[in-house]
Amino acid sequence: MSTVRVFLLDDHEIVRRGIREMLSETGDVDVVGEASTAAEALRRIPATRPNVAVLDARLEDGNGIDVCRDLRSAHPDIGCLILTSYDDDDALFAAIMAGAAGYLLKQIKGTDLVGAIRTIAAGRSLLDPAVTQRVLTRLREGPAEDRKLAALGERERQILVLIAEGLTNRQIAGRIHLSEKTVKNYVSAILEKLELSSRTQAAVYATRIDK
Repeated sequence: MSTVRVFLLDDHEIVRRGIREMLSETGDVDVVGEASTAAEALRRIPATRPNVAVLDARLEDGNGIDVCRDLRSAHPDIGCLILTSYDDDDALFAAIMAGAAGYLLKQIKGTDLVGAIRTIAAGRSLLDPAVTQRVLTRLREGPAEDRKLAALGERERQILVLIAEGLTNRQIAGRIHLSEKTVKNYVSAILEKLELSSRTQAAVYATRIDK
């Protein structure tokens, strides 16, 4: 079996060290890089060319889910595994929408983590299809909308759904035949109307759209 190249993103050095030492004992998994912040990870990951990026969900300067979305947009060949201490349905939803191939709690056994990394490196997903379908159903058939959602126009709703599907501004522009700048303006307006600060928050908020 060829060596699986892994990048670790976690803001706790002791966690990174523990995972690195465990993976080094496998013989077929090699940690090619590490980072403690989202910004550092986005700079270093493309240069290290990992097969799998293991991303902490919560960081001091952001979160691994946003890193996942950016990576999957620019480097779709990199599989992303979200590793977190928090069992959070909204975060799971956002991870799926960001294109993550797996979402695991840090309480997982070491052997199971190694197996998960190998699975993702082979191009397969760890996400139960039933879970993915439930998330997509939640997106499209969510509860009745609230006041903020009611303020969105039809085009803004359309773009919000595409944001939740993990598309970049450029991809959204191509999908609905608008300029990338126009889409960027729409996204800014959506975030302002929903009183949100990030695309991940908008993706989670999209679950409330009553189609």
